[in-house]
Amino acid sequence: MQLTVLAVGDCPNAPVLTDRLLNALHGRECVPVAYEVISDESQAVSSGMRGSPTLLINGADPFATPGQLPAMSCRLYRDDSGQAAGAPSVTQIRLAIERAEMVAGYAAEPTWLDSLGRAGRGRVAPSERGLRAVHQAVLQSFVRTGVPPDTTSLAEHAAPFDVTEVLAELAGNDFLCVDQAGRITAAYPFSARPTRHRVRLADDAAVFAMCAIDALGISAMTGRSIEIESADPSTGQPIRVHVEGATSTWHPATAVVYVGRARVECAGPSASVCCEHMNFFTTGGTAAAWAGCHPEIRGGIVTQGHALQVGIGIFGELLS
Repeated sequence: MQLTVLAVGDCPNAPVLTDRLLNALHGRECVPVAYEVISDESQAVSSGMRGSPTLLINGADPFATPGQLPAMSCRLYRDDSGQAAGAPSVTQIRLAIERAEMVAGYAAEPTWLDSLGRAGRGRVAPSERGLRAVHQAVLQSFVRTGVPPDTTSLAEHAAPFDVTEVLAELAGNDFLCVDQAGRITAAYPFSARPTRHRVRLADDAAVFAMCAIDALGISAMTGRSIEIESADPSTGQPIRVHVEGATSTWHPATAVVYVGRARVECAGPSASVCCEHMNFFTTGGTAAAWAGCHPEIRGGIVTQGHALQVGIGIFGELLS
């Protein structure tokens, strides 16, 4: 099922609609919510926004009235008692979702949610030319020490190939990142530089993760329980997640993950295109408010269980 919230920037009712939508989705863990910021009338027409905010379910507006035209203005709904409101009620949204399920079933995963990494190609490096051996040695160094290895120590894993060339190929295919001096700065899910997401591994080093999804995949990859310490980018409120394999406990319990990527014409490494825009938020509402202030980012909101599944899908097999 494809759910999309359309809203103008800073729309005060968009966070309300988003929170109610996530409440209505309780029990449907694998349904992400796309968020689109509409900036002009032509966009409102092409997207089908009949006032801000608008909810689309599989591309259709379930709350549209006959003759209602696309608009940038504030939209009003009628709640369960017939009173004017800035967003449909949880019950109204749940019923609309159930009707859409009966009619169309589930649609494909949205393009902004890459559940395999590297645009669907996965992050397990090829076994030839020393690529996987070096890649796994880099990951193991992060697990043991919290930092990447130096190039010299990787030479034995690359043999008989040149380690510099192996690292360059891994970087060129977005398995890791190197700086101009050839030093490793990241090997997804790990960052050699401090980020918003600090991860403590049971009985081992503390590491930094490149993004929220990366952090969630570390437990399955290492076979260890982890504690993630992060913060809501908009409020600064701390967020903690305990992960043990395929189970997790979140504080606050309302936390979600926003998965975004820059609106750029050409593709680039994940570190520059999307990692900065994949974060934990305390609620769906704060995530929606943040997205409303960043029209240059496209993406959506993912529930706790779905975010964990995506992280496991991308990173769970990297050290196998």
